[in-house]
Amino acid sequence: MKISYYPGCTLKTKAKNMDHPGVAALKALGVELVELPRWNCCGAVFSLADDDLLHLLAPVRDLIRVVEQGDNKLVVACSMCYSTLARANLLMRENSEKRHTINTFMEEELDYNGEVEVVHLLSFLRDEIGWEKIRESIKVPLRGLKIAPYYGCTLLRPQSVAIEPPEKRTLFKDLIETIGATVVDFPASTDCCSSYQILSNPDVGIEAVSKILESAESWDAEAIVTSCPLCEYNLGKRQEDALKKHDKLKELPTFYFTQLLALALGLGTEVCKFELNHNGVIQLMESKKFLTAA
Repeated sequence: MKISYYPGCTLKTKAKNMDHPGVAALKALGVELVELPRWNCCGAVFSLADDDLLHLLAPVRDLIRVVEQGDNKLVVACSMCYSTLARANLLMRENSEKRHTINTFMEEELDYNGEVEVVHLLSFLRDEIGWEKIRESIKVPLRGLKIAPYYGCTLLRPQSVAIEPPEKRTLFKDLIETIGATVVDFPASTDCCSSYQILSNPDVGIEAVSKILESAESWDAEAIVTSCPLCEYNLGKRQEDALKKHDKLKELPTFYFTQLLALALGLGTEVCKFELNHNGVIQLMESKKFLTAA
């Protein structure tokens, strides 16, 4: 099976440890992720201004690339990119007036009417591959690893493009159980990590990060798994700042879900790129002997 794939800017630069293991894991499961030709930044966030149509041109251009590639489904691994593309797609489907205006803006592009289905990679794993097939393909079950799945904001908000109902969220849980690990469903799993406030207002950002880490630790999590490069940056790479401000916090490794899937499939450390994660990740994997097994 081949499917169109939008990696986004961060996965091709700072978050290759999310992109590479995801592509490799899907290949091991019989799916080729075909990167869109001439894709551009999706804009990262969906504009909240009702008349700000210019910021929709970038994600709509990417959706047009899917049509040009002869496909009608687009898989996205980054949760922020997913939200932006899915919301732009929904607007193009449902708002004829704005659709006409946007298509007029891009007179050199194909007219786009929302004919592409935008799918998050987590949903694709469940709906197109299935947990049973993934379970049968596991080479290194991650038994004994207690993982806290962190949804953040953009997987479950807004409701119009949420990958599942917030009150019945099971996708992350099902994936973690499928690869053999233990789920730690902690209370702060859907709290905001502060997003870009970590840069513009770092004190506020670090406090938000600290509360999430404290929540996961209090429920005995050994690691946090994310699906968003910004969440991983805040909870992972900025974790040291939180530890300095709150001496009761302990280091808590963070992973992308694609890394854990690739490891469980036996694809090895070169594919998983754990060296790009923050401190503590490799040590935890070594202590569980997962790296030796892979």
